Amino acid sequence: MNPDFHYYATYCAAILAGFSHDESMALCYSDQLVDLCSATLLTKIKGPLSAATTQLQLELMDARTDMIGLQNITRIWASFHFLPYDLAAEPPKRCSKRYRSKYRLICQPNSELLERTVRLAKDKGMQAAGIAMHILADTWAHRNFAGTPSLVINNSNRYFYELFPDGDGYTEKKLTFRHSASAPDDLERSIYTSSLSVTSENSIMNLGHGRVGHLPDYCFIRYKYLPAWGGYEELVKDNPADYHNAFCQMIYAMKYLRGVNETFERGHYDTEAAAPYEQELQEILNRRQLDASADWKALGEKLSGHEIEPFDLERYQAEYMNAGEDEKDGTFLGRFIRAAMAQKSMVTTAIHQSGNKLAGYSVEYDKGRRRGIKDYRVLLRREKEERS
Repeated sequence: MNPDFHYYATYCAAILAGFSHDESMALCYSDQLVDLCSATLLTKIKGPLSAATTQLQLELMDARTDMIGLQNITRIWASFHFLPYDLAAEPPKRCSKRYRSKYRLICQPNSELLERTVRLAKDKGMQAAGIAMHILADTWAHRNFAGTPSLVINNSNRYFYELFPDGDGYTEKKLTFRHSASAPDDLERSIYTSSLSVTSENSIMNLGHGRVGHLPDYCFIRYKYLPAWGGYEELVKDNPADYHNAFCQMIYAMKYLRGVNETFERGHYDTEAAAPYEQELQEILNRRQLDASADWKALGEKLSGHEIEPFDLERYQAEYMNAGEDEKDGTFLGRFIRAAMAQKSMVTTAIHQSGNKLAGYSVEYDKGRRRGIKDYRVLLRREKEERS
């Protein structure tokens, strides 16, 4: 998903869930920060690298693809952007143990890990809530892809059609991919940018939904394609419907985090809270545009009566850097970092305990000390040595 949903739409959902303007701003800021809290940022503010929730393009291009490098990539992307649906899933056909491990990392909404993610954020502040909402929303946008480099899981082929509503059905239009990162997607001609086709199984080009570009991140688009993991059988993706479910599920989840709902259960959506604004929501979700930020911003300001400030990556950095060592945990970024570590530890521990080695060895995060995730020590030391 893009900032239009992770920042502005999350703000709207937070207001509808009953959070105040200030609380909603802190929450949606933390949601968007998940896409920007990289090792580069953490190095700048002298934060623990094990708190990284994303990897920048330049970082990925330089990322190692040996076992340790691939495990680090999987820890980040499976924990925050492609939450695994079923760590015990069995592929439809007989396959190798290696393929089965990757198949079990495929993301879908309403997983047991999502339930644990939301409950983990309970009573942990706006930063933890924002991280959880980012992950929840991404389970809808990024469904059918895995947060680990894999040609046999994440690839697709040229059978790719955009679907346009036409009466009771749809009109199909052949969709074209190109590999020019500097050129914006062309909605008029259905030309979209995707990662380069690389036959190496573990190429970074085969991470997540890179092979289908930004299509999963656009709320308006509907398409059908042939995913590699599905034996290249046709699959239809309806983003407006999925994004609507994500929005209503965020409201439901945030009411649980506020204490209004006693429990959070999978498959529940607060459509009642969204109902008065259904027409506006459908207009935003179905409008063909690369960036819906202005529309979501207008709706959010209508809902709260307050101005939504634009996202500013540097807003809390000075506070964190200037704080004493004993005070850092209490800063905005300090609370975000602790919540990110806890989330990554929970997911990677679950992956490891399922017998899946793709995220490496994992132990529970020691919340009583600011040491990060214990099994990151070798990786962190090696990265520090490489930078020195």
